[in-house]
Amino acid sequence: MIRELDVLESPAACCAPLGAIGMSEQDAETTAEVFKALGDPNRVRIVNQLANAPGPVCVCDLTAGMELSQPTVSFHLKKLVSAGLLEREQRGVWAFYSIHREALKRLATIFTMEEATV
Repeated sequence: MIRELDVLESPAACCAPLGAIGMSEQDAETTAEVFKALGDPNRVRIVNQLANAPGPVCVCDLTAGMELSQPTVSFHLKKLVSAGLLEREQRGVWAFYSIHREALKRLATIFTMEEATV
């Protein structure tokens, strides 16, 4: 199961809106990490599959739908978990993945534009 600390330390937990005035270098780097995690079409497809799944999905089920090897799918999943976009739950020898919904809610604000005050 994912630790709460891991979620709070992930890039998706603290992305600043792109329209934020005076974005810091750290905010820019953190936001870029999230975009980098989504910068691969296979990762976007994985997020799409998980977003439409009724519950956590086993890595073996994702492999079948992706036409990629299990190690390749696991690599992509690790990147998405590290970015804070997915949650990973260990059940015996199998890992199950799901969308980290709170992280995606925060990311929904990334394109919020703030008006500059003069």
